[in-house]
Amino acid sequence: MSEFSYKDYANYRIERAKETIAEIEKHIENKFWNTAINRMYYACFYAVSALLIKNGISASSHSGIRLQFGKNFIKTGLIDKTQAKTYSDLFEKRHKGDYNDFFDYDEETVNRLYPKAIALIEVIKQALCN
Repeated sequence: MSEFSYKDYANYRIERAKETIAEIEKHIENKFWNTAINRMYYACFYAVSALLIKNGISASSHSGIRLQFGKNFIKTGLIDKTQAKTYSDLFEKRHKGDYNDFFDYDEETVNRLYPKAIALIEVIKQALCN
């Protein structure tokens, strides 16, 4: 990285995660279920990216980030595997909601995943402090 340190970049990514998770309330109010899923995924993606960056781990794709998260934090027990399930679930649902025609999520799915996305980001924020 050029003028920015890994710490700066990790801080930037976790701030993006916080901003993005905050958007979701409005999407829920407006019943934009697919958009809410998309933003949940990206909020978690930014948080996971921050964790990888802080630990000097790089990946060049969404799948690569998911793989590195699992390999370096889930399999090692540093982060509970229920968090990996949340991230994987959001990854798959975001992809389906963004790319499958005539497909819409519902309020129940969004309301089930929203607290899990918040919890994942909180777990990662704690891990970033260690």
